[in-house]
Amino acid sequence: MDSTREVDVVVVGAGQAGLAAAHHLRRGGFAPDSGFVVLDHSPGPGGAWQFRWPSLTYGKVHGMHALPGMELTGADPARPSSEVIGAYFAEYERVFDLRVRRPVDVRAVREGEGGRLLVETSQGDWSARALINATGTWDRPFWPRYPGQETFRGRQLHTARYAGPEEFAGQRVIVVGGGASGTQHLLELAPYAAATTWVTRRPPVFRDGPFDEDAGRAAVALVEERVRQGLPPRSVVSVTGLPLNDAVRQGLRDGVLDRRPMFARITPEGVEWPDGQRLAADVILWATGFRAALDHLAPLRLRGAGGGIRLDGTRVAADPRVHLVGYGPSASTVGANRAGRAAVRDIRRLQAGDPAVAA
Repeated sequence: MDSTREVDVVVVGAGQAGLAAAHHLRRGGFAPDSGFVVLDHSPGPGGAWQFRWPSLTYGKVHGMHALPGMELTGADPARPSSEVIGAYFAEYERVFDLRVRRPVDVRAVREGEGGRLLVETSQGDWSARALINATGTWDRPFWPRYPGQETFRGRQLHTARYAGPEEFAGQRVIVVGGGASGTQHLLELAPYAAATTWVTRRPPVFRDGPFDEDAGRAAVALVEERVRQGLPPRSVVSVTGLPLNDAVRQGLRDGVLDRRPMFARITPEGVEWPDGQRLAADVILWATGFRAALDHLAPLRLRGAGGGIRLDGTRVAADPRVHLVGYGPSASTVGANRAGRAAVRDIRRLQAGDPAVAA
């Protein structure tokens, strides 16, 4: 095991937010390996995109914003998004010489010596003056718990393990979740499955018309206010509603997106509602989202009474050495780019002794 290595900044995660932060560190005068290091536990470049199902082609991706300093051009819309974006991220790392180390599992971040942070990993320890956490949510799929769940004789899976619609051919599928992934999977599954049923806790809200810049800023502001108060963040999508595009309109007309309220319990054969009505199923697909992957930060005790981590911009209010990017209001590709830039700006101010940042 190597002895503890020292750098100014450790970046944890090499998805959109981590690479954007690394790019701004490079531009800000931090040298790779000596000034900063990027640690990524994934097997290859691409962040969470590399794990997307093959039928999610690049042409179906909504809102993929280019990384700072290099556009994604000439991509084949029929090619799987995992391949397109994985190749783009790999080229980005090469062009800007970001020297991402992988696979490296960050196990814990705790208080080190001399006011530094100790980052414990599967490949040895690092001592840093600041940390940019860009671990995203993909590694923490959220599974709700319902009575009888363990008795179901069919298959249960989360969308994180969805490989495509063909595996559900001829099966009765219940899709649980009111987000964009739920509607995408329903529309894709319907031609293959024997039957599909959509179940959500709250009635879905569809957004018609263009989603302009002002609306986007207003949505981000709502999420930002939650993290400023130390509450667990909601996704930006949760406050914008579901886009009412042509495919969704057709799904509504065909009855594929005919939503039913949440069931009360799971039975061995399917699900049951409070009024006793039952529905048989072969598969329950949980399109119930993800939670931020932050367990490695637990030794720093950053969570507040509200259950979340209170932020000032990207900076953790309780510890100005730690920044969360791709979290809460910056959990989008364009938001992640901006968050990376803001985090690096604050880190430079911190290291220069700016009392407004160190407070």
